[in-house]
Amino acid sequence: MGLKAKHIAIICNYELLEDRVGGMDHFFWNFNKICNEKQIMIDWFFPNLASHGEYDKFNIIPCPKHLSLEKNFLNHSRANNTQYSHIITHFIELCTYFFAEIKKHQKAKIIAVDHNPRPLKGYTLKKQLKKRLKGILYSKHIDKFIGVSEYTSRAILKDFGSFLKRKIQTVYNGVLIDEIIPKVDERRKINPRFLVVSHLRYSKGIQDLIEAVNILPDFIKNNLVIDVYGAGPYEDVLKAKVNTLLLASVFSFKGSVSNLNEVYCKYDYMLLPSHMECFSLAILESLAANIPVIASNVGGNEEAITHGENGYIFKAKDISALKEIIETVFLGNEQIKINTRTLIKESFSIDTMIKKHIELIRF
Repeated sequence: MGLKAKHIAIICNYELLEDRVGGMDHFFWNFNKICNEKQIMIDWFFPNLASHGEYDKFNIIPCPKHLSLEKNFLNHSRANNTQYSHIITHFIELCTYFFAEIKKHQKAKIIAVDHNPRPLKGYTLKKQLKKRLKGILYSKHIDKFIGVSEYTSRAILKDFGSFLKRKIQTVYNGVLIDEIIPKVDERRKINPRFLVVSHLRYSKGIQDLIEAVNILPDFIKNNLVIDVYGAGPYEDVLKAKVNTLLLASVFSFKGSVSNLNEVYCKYDYMLLPSHMECFSLAILESLAANIPVIASNVGGNEEAITHGENGYIFKAKDISALKEIIETVFLGNEQIKINTRTLIKESFSIDTMIKKHIELIRF
């Protein structure tokens, strides 16, 4: 089946913010461009309208505040009697009644992309049973499940049932490598500079990083620099913790910036102490900038990071282990020496990601 004259819908619960442009925005922009070149029409269902970047070229159907994104799609497609060849969902809960509702008036192939991280200790038994029941009831309405990492693909099977194996495919997230400025000068062996790139919420584990820094020897704390890029609901709590522990000279909160592609290369290592991830674009961006990553062992982190080769892995919430890695790296007792950009160029480019997503709408 060819691609010509197709009309697809992309339903994406991702707010479009000018001051928070990330890897997914670049993917959307480039995917839309390639689809236009291939004469594939796209209706984009986002929570809001936007015109920054390439969004002024999109056909965006925004969501009224009183409606869910799912309800807005159903209302719009029914009111306009629009028939799609494919419907793709991003950041939408899998295996819900919504997918059964789509199939009542659409013959489209439905592709559900799973970006959702799982809790560190797993779901409660009640939630496990609910998800398994939803898998039985509603998975038949989804033609293909896409995990953004092997971890995610395994999690879909665990959540909704192993009978879905034939419907699951892994398509890794990718980054726009050419837009990310690489570090060309040598990393500092002693007293390296660290950055954090993260939404500021509890599950990102930055409070663990603060605790780890607090138990470092004073002579390290007096010279350590950790810049935190991002914003979120946990920001005030983190700043209060930093002040209480007298670590204001270490941590500098930079807020959200739109030019992270130019920022990574100013540092020597990135820190990601998260409690839950699917497949972190921040990790890929950092590695593409030739900046090794010190990260927890959650989600698909270990699919991009090899301990001691292009970064360091520690057990999530293990504050002592994180402290030891920071101390060892700070003192120059261990150092990542390879060019970490090579792996990203070979395996995790946005071009590869787009190619795989275009292949999804061939079936």
